[in-house]
Amino acid sequence: MRYYIIAGEPSGDLHGSNLVAAIKNNDSKAVFRGCGGDLMKEQGVDLLFHYRRMAYMGFIEVAININKVLANINKCKQDIIDFAPDAVILVDYPGFNLRIAKFVHSLKIKVFYYISPQVWAWKKHRVNQIRKYVDKMLVILPFEEQFYRNNDIDATYVGNPLLDELSKESKNTSDDFYRRNKLNKNDKIIALLPGSRRQEVKKMLSSMLKVVPEFPEYRFVVACAPSIDESLCQSIIGDTPNVTIAKAQTYDVLQHSYAA
Repeated sequence: MRYYIIAGEPSGDLHGSNLVAAIKNNDSKAVFRGCGGDLMKEQGVDLLFHYRRMAYMGFIEVAININKVLANINKCKQDIIDFAPDAVILVDYPGFNLRIAKFVHSLKIKVFYYISPQVWAWKKHRVNQIRKYVDKMLVILPFEEQFYRNNDIDATYVGNPLLDELSKESKNTSDDFYRRNKLNKNDKIIALLPGSRRQEVKKMLSSMLKVVPEFPEYRFVVACAPSIDESLCQSIIGDTPNVTIAKAQTYDVLQHSYAA
């Protein structure tokens, strides 16, 4: 089987890479091409381009970069035609992926959507697009399965991949984690996860930091995503006391946290 898989951000790259690994366990001859990141590439996905080229968020940022966004979509469409996959797997990232779903459906290629857009919370009109263009939803929250079935969409709950990540052995021992991040073992950690795109971090982190003075007995650790320059987080944190940055260690941070 030939699969084309598209993930547009770090979390999608992680979960997409694990999905690719699972498919390869069942089909050693499977061939993968698509858009994603380093983790998908490590699993053997031949990348058209990296998700860093796709990471635009919100109306204003998309509008400013509309020519780049449209160019990426068009290149992806042509690449799908050239690759001629048996199936296309879309991982979250609905602004881009639902456009691709419509195109792939027109080619009469099967479309599988892994990790649903949160259409039950906002932009519910996207349900209509999913009904038209997606053959199967693979959802990660139990209630989503019934939600989609109530909307005449084939869906199966497949479990939440975050739980798989948290159940894995930590990359670091506890000693390594505390030493690397200059933390004390007695610190009660609250994790702050402001996002994996610059606009998210710039918008969210300053608001998150407002709670720090209310909990002086805790150490706050900002989980800085691999796609974010640590200096951006540091510029927002400034001289806020009791805050530490941990770069590219999100799941280690969570495993050592009292709350998040």
